[in-house]
Amino acid sequence: MVVSWKSHPLEIAYNFFGWIAFFSWSFSFYPQVILNYRRKGVVGLNFDFLVLNFTKHSSYLIYNASLFFSHVVQRQYQNKYGGGGGGGDQMIPVAANDVAFSIHAVALTTITLLQVYIYEGGGQKVSKTCIAITCVAWGSAAICFFISLPHRSWLWLISVFNIIQVVMTAIKYIPQAYMNFRRKSTQGWSIGNILLDLLGGLMNYAQMAMQSIDQGSWVNLYGNIGKTLLSLLSICFDLLFICQHYLLYYPSKKEKVVLSPNKSSMENSSPVPENSI
Repeated sequence: MVVSWKSHPLEIAYNFFGWIAFFSWSFSFYPQVILNYRRKGVVGLNFDFLVLNFTKHSSYLIYNASLFFSHVVQRQYQNKYGGGGGGGDQMIPVAANDVAFSIHAVALTTITLLQVYIYEGGGQKVSKTCIAITCVAWGSAAICFFISLPHRSWLWLISVFNIIQVVMTAIKYIPQAYMNFRRKSTQGWSIGNILLDLLGGLMNYAQMAMQSIDQGSWVNLYGNIGKTLLSLLSICFDLLFICQHYLLYYPSKKEKVVLSPNKSSMENSSPVPENSI
C-alpha cells in the first residue's frame, strides 16, 4: 500500500530538502578527491577512515536500495510499523535521493581508495584494527544472511546492514580526528568536505521532519533509525573537525607542508599549495 501525502507544500519541501541533502553530501566527496589530485599525494588523509567509510556506504546502499525497490521488504516494513500492527499507513522512509546518494558515495569512495594506491601516502598503511573491524562487519552480515534465509526475514537482514552503517559512522571519523590531533594540523584533510557534509546532515533532518509533520507521526525517525543516527553522528563529528580546523590547528600562511602521519617520517613531508581546498 502506497501512502500519499496530505499536504502538497510539505511534499514539495520534503523533496527540496532531500535533494539539497543529496547534492551537499554528494559534492562533499569532491574537495578531497580534487585536493589529492592537485597534490599528487594523500598525506594527511587517514587510510582507516577510507576503508571504514567504504564499508559504511556499501552497507547503506544495500539498505536503501532494498527498502526502496523491493516490494517484499516494503510489505514487511508496513506490517511492522504500520498502524494497528499491519495497517500499512506509514510512508517508506527511504527516498530516491537516498538511493542516488548511496550509489554516488560508493563510487567516489572507490575513486579515493584508488588515489591512495596511486599517490604518495607517506608510508601510511591500513591498521590491523581497521582490517579486523571490517572483517567482523562483513562476517556478521554474512552470518545474518543465512539466519534470515529460512524465514525470508529480509527487513531484519537489511536492518543489520543499517546497524553496520551506523556503527561505521560512529567510528570512521575517529582515526582522522586522532591523526589531526597527533599532527596538530588538518593539512591534507579537506574542510570543504566537512562543511558540505554538515549542510547535508541538517537538510536530511529537515526532510524527515516534513514527512513526520505531514503524517502526524514520528515513526519514520525510529523506523529508519540508521538515517536518523547517521545525520546526528555526522553533524557531531563535523563540528569537531570544524573546531580542529578553524580554532585549534588553523593553518598559517607560512605552513606549506603536510606532515607525515608517522612522527618518524615528519621530515619527509609533501608540499601542499596554499590554496588547498
